[in-house]
Amino acid sequence: MDKVLGARKAAVLLLSMGADEAAGILRYMKRSDVEAITVEIAKMKRVDPQFQDEVLSEFYHLSQADRQIAEGGADLAKDMLERAFDDQRATEIMHRLRNFLQKRPFEMLRKVEPQQITALVQDEHPQTIAVILSHTEPAQSAAVLSALPPDLQTDVARRIALMGRAAPEVIKEVEALIEQKLSDLAADEASGGGGGLNVIVPILNNTERSAERLIMSRLEEQHPELAENIRNRMFVFENIVQLDDRAIQKVLRRVDNKTLAMALKGTAQDIVSRIMKNLSQKAAELLKEDIEVLGPVRIRDVEQAQREIVNIIRQLEDQGEIIISRGEKDDFIL
Repeated sequence: MDKVLGARKAAVLLLSMGADEAAGILRYMKRSDVEAITVEIAKMKRVDPQFQDEVLSEFYHLSQADRQIAEGGADLAKDMLERAFDDQRATEIMHRLRNFLQKRPFEMLRKVEPQQITALVQDEHPQTIAVILSHTEPAQSAAVLSALPPDLQTDVARRIALMGRAAPEVIKEVEALIEQKLSDLAADEASGGGGGLNVIVPILNNTERSAERLIMSRLEEQHPELAENIRNRMFVFENIVQLDDRAIQKVLRRVDNKTLAMALKGTAQDIVSRIMKNLSQKAAELLKEDIEVLGPVRIRDVEQAQREIVNIIRQLEDQGEIIISRGEKDDFIL
C-alpha cells in the first residue's frame, strides 16, 4: 500500500475515534508512522465523505475477517475477504490477521478508557457486565465497577465472585456485542467528519514528548506556517495555572511588569490570583496598581502580551528549565 495513502486512511480512522482514543493508539505506533499520520490529520480541512465511507468499510471488513478467523476458520475469512477485495489485497490482510489468532478475550477493550467502557456496559444485564469485567484489566474493571450504581455494583461483584470459567461461545457472543457498540460509537463520532488544528492539538498534547518534538521538527521543515499555528494552540496563556508554583516563579522572573500587567488585564480571576500568589506582597500590590492604571486596552495588545509570556514558557522548556508534561494524568513539573 502506498505509504501516503496508508497514512491518510489511518488519519481518517483515528478522526473517527476522537482525540483521547487516537492519542492512546498513537502511543503504541512507530514514530515514523505517528509523524506521517499526524501530518495528514493536521493538513485535513475536511474529510471527503466518500473516502471516509471507504476507509470505515475497509476497517469493518478487517474486523469481520478477524472474527471469521476466530469463529469459522481462516479459509472462511479468506473467502469473505476475496469477495470484498482483489486476491492480492485479501492475501495481504489475511497475513496481518493471522498474527492476531492467539488473542485474549476482550482485547479490543485494553486501550479503551474506563469511562467509555462504563458507557458501553451500563445498560447491559449484570451477568454480561460480570463477564466483561472478569476479562478486562483489574484497574479498568475496578474503575468501571466503581462508576456503576450501588445496587448494580453489588450484583456484578457477586456474579464475578461466583462465576466459573465462561463458555467460549458466551465470551464470543459478548465480544460481538461490545465490538458492535464500539463500531456504532465510532460511526457516530465520524459523522462530524473533519480534522484540522482543533483535532491535532489535543492529540499532540497527549503524545509522548519525544515523538511530539520529532513531529513538530519535521512539520517546521516541511510546513512552517502549519507548525506555528499548531504551536500557538498547544500551550495557551490560560494553561499557566497548571504550572507548579516554582515553575511560575521562574517564568515571572523573565517577564517585565508592563507585559505582565497587560497580559492579566481582563483575565479570569483564578489566573490573576495564581500569579499574585507567586509574587512578593509588595510586587503583587505594584502589579495590581499597574493593571488598574492601564484603563481600557485593545484585545490584540492583551493577546500579544500573553503570547510573549507563552513564548518565554516554551523557551524555558526548550532550555530544560521547566518540563511541560502532556496529557490529563500528568502535572506540570519543574
